[in-house]
Amino acid sequence: MLPTRDDLHFLLFDWLHAETLSALPEFGHADADSMQAMLDAALTLAESEFLSHAAKSDANPPQFRDGRVELMPEIAQALAAYRDAGFFGMEAPLEDGGLGLPYTLVASLGGIFSCANVATNGYAFLTQAAANLIREVGSEDQKRRYLPPMVEGRWYGTMCLSEPQAGSSLADIRTVAEPLADGRYALRGSKMWISSGDHEISENIVHLVLAKIPGGPAGSKGISLFIVPRRHVDADGNAGQRNGVTLLGLNHKLGTHGQVNCLLGLGENEPCIGELVGAPHDGLRGMFVMMNEARIGVGIGAAMGGYAGYRAALAYAKERRQGRAVGERDAASPMIPIIEHADVRRMLLRAKSYVEGSLALCLYAARLIDDAKTGSAEAQALVDLLTPMVKAWPSDYALEANSIAIQVHGGAGYTRDFPVERLWRENRINAIHEGTNGIQAMDLLGRKLLADGGRAFAQLTARVEATLAAARADAALAPLAEALAPRWANLVPAIQAAGNAARTDMDLALANAYLLLDAMGHAVVAWLWLDQALTASRALSGARGPRLSLLQGKIAAAHYFIAWELPTKDAPLARFAALDPLCRDLDPEVL
Repeated sequence: MLPTRDDLHFLLFDWLHAETLSALPEFGHADADSMQAMLDAALTLAESEFLSHAAKSDANPPQFRDGRVELMPEIAQALAAYRDAGFFGMEAPLEDGGLGLPYTLVASLGGIFSCANVATNGYAFLTQAAANLIREVGSEDQKRRYLPPMVEGRWYGTMCLSEPQAGSSLADIRTVAEPLADGRYALRGSKMWISSGDHEISENIVHLVLAKIPGGPAGSKGISLFIVPRRHVDADGNAGQRNGVTLLGLNHKLGTHGQVNCLLGLGENEPCIGELVGAPHDGLRGMFVMMNEARIGVGIGAAMGGYAGYRAALAYAKERRQGRAVGERDAASPMIPIIEHADVRRMLLRAKSYVEGSLALCLYAARLIDDAKTGSAEAQALVDLLTPMVKAWPSDYALEANSIAIQVHGGAGYTRDFPVERLWRENRINAIHEGTNGIQAMDLLGRKLLADGGRAFAQLTARVEATLAAARADAALAPLAEALAPRWANLVPAIQAAGNAARTDMDLALANAYLLLDAMGHAVVAWLWLDQALTASRALSGARGPRLSLLQGKIAAAHYFIAWELPTKDAPLARFAALDPLCRDLDPEVL
């Protein structure tokens, strides 16, 4: 089930005022009408070409035969239609042959395709992120040779970080890059968990690879970044003979079966030649251009995976008849749709609060990225602060919405006759890749909240307080403001306690960081729900039909989340502030 046009319109135009981005010179061509036209085109294409084979690609995963990956043809067909519509270049500037769209719209469009078929969309998403990295960090010559075919969707891209022995610990990678006389490098090693790492869909695959140049600094400070194409690229940008990138095997995953995930060998049987991107030993800075975009993309994908499950459960609950109203004693009376049962409505409202709250968080961050392009230091600081939550909170709670969707379906939800079990499996990866949620928690506390002395948090607090002040002036929403205000205030002493501990014992300060990420994520989403409720409340006058129901639904979800969900994080936040050493000091032998 795809997101509704009306819901996207509310988020983008009623709440985030995305149409105002057309006032910026680079987005002057993207007015409200053209943005809506792009959304409509994406919804149509996603339904006809992506959603139509989501179940089939799940049941028919890639096959490794004679050293090649075989994929079902519908995947290539969908991506060809996506390419023909220009979506590969939706974020690329006009001067690069792209559509030059603001990131707020790009995130929404990507979310639509992810909601329809996250596996097939993964090929496009990684290509766009890789192109953005080359645009940001690559040399003029690299941009000239690699960007046009990637923006057009003829060449695809990947990110190659992990290795079998290293996982998320990039300081421990072993892939080496030996300098050659012509200025290029010969790479040797292997890369694991590489999504879209090998296939026959595109003319070429542009791998962005982390490796170490011999003699460089130890650990993460010695990591460099390289472009390693599947096929060599000449001075004119033409793809030629195969490079020494070898497919060693496929990884068989719980979900997202349609997207290849593999182990790659570099320089196994023949030389593997790469080009340095950026300065030597500065690879992580460049790769984080792609990783930060990927983390926001993970959040959007998680939100949309949960959204699809919620919409499927809502449709099922309206159609499935079972039981009768409480107090109805006539066994011969007709059974009622299960949505008439209060407990089913509770589950659906809970799922709605998670998935629409997740999507709001992601799109708010996307809007900040556009604001940062105007030179707003505050917007950039807030993006940096929110990114760990954008990645982690939806991948925890939109996944929970997928579980709720299965529960709403009852026993049917546990079968492959309905999409909700597949959607749960597909969403489960998002708490793991692009930095596990535990890593995101340490990033939030150590690098974002403590490292800048709380400046970004103070800027975020100012925005929260503005919403609280506006809500207090609305009689219906004032109780929600009074419920959120003290819980936001409670974040301050908790962060200060961690900061005090970090001066002498950083290990203890970070030990329970996930509790803070979880509680702060709830507080941020509660704030965004309150802000959306304000927008909905102001639009109620004169609203009719589906529009009225949508606005009332936003207000109901805000009430539910702040009154029912937000208080559940009081105890975890208190436990974090107490700096409980239980897990840090626990003897592993007792587990």
